Amino acid sequence: MRIIAQCPACGSVWLLDGSAADRRIRCRKCRMLFKVPKLDEVPKAVKVIKRARSTTYVDEDGKTYG
Repeated sequence: MRIIAQCPACGSVWLLDGSAADRRIRCRKCRMLFKVPKLDEVPKAVKVIKRARSTTYVDEDGKTYG
């Protein structure tokens, strides 16, 4: 399984292996650290992003800010 992730800082899109789910990764372009959600949390993450009025950040405990 492949995951498509977009860096919240620079907007770069990365094609990741399924093992990246539920891990923090560092963007290869801008070096920002961001969390890739668990596969079963993706629908919830999409809802949070759509409702956000500004940038949304997820910490290492899975809490959202923004």
